[in-house]
Amino acid sequence: MQSKPEHLYEYAVVRFVPRVEREEFLNVGLIMMCKRRRWIKFEYLINPQRFGAFDGPITIEEVEKHLQAFLNVARGDKSTYELGGLPVEERFRWLTAVRSSCIQTSRPHPGLTQDLDLTFSRLFDELVK
Repeated sequence: MQSKPEHLYEYAVVRFVPRVEREEFLNVGLIMMCKRRRWIKFEYLINPQRFGAFDGPITIEEVEKHLQAFLNVARGDKSTYELGGLPVEERFRWLTAVRSSCIQTSRPHPGLTQDLDLTFSRLFDELVK
């Protein structure tokens, strides 16, 4: 009996950084990509209690607006962003590029899996929830 093929993937944790100079952050999302399968997924979750623990000028609504833009790019929404028409690996690279804004990502991390959706769910639960 043959096992399912393993897929190489990359993921990055999306973080809310209320004040860059304080180096504090809150994990609010996960983006994962598999180039071979042309698969990309992004989800976010903002915990209001954790968010409230940070002293910053940015509201949850503003953060959600930024995260929604990430979601639109990841989904390939061509009506809103030209980036949506790029291949998944280019969208992933754009979303995980180093930036000094209130929404940042970790460096991408690689892995192998037989089930991309299951791995995404596990990582999201471990790193964001």
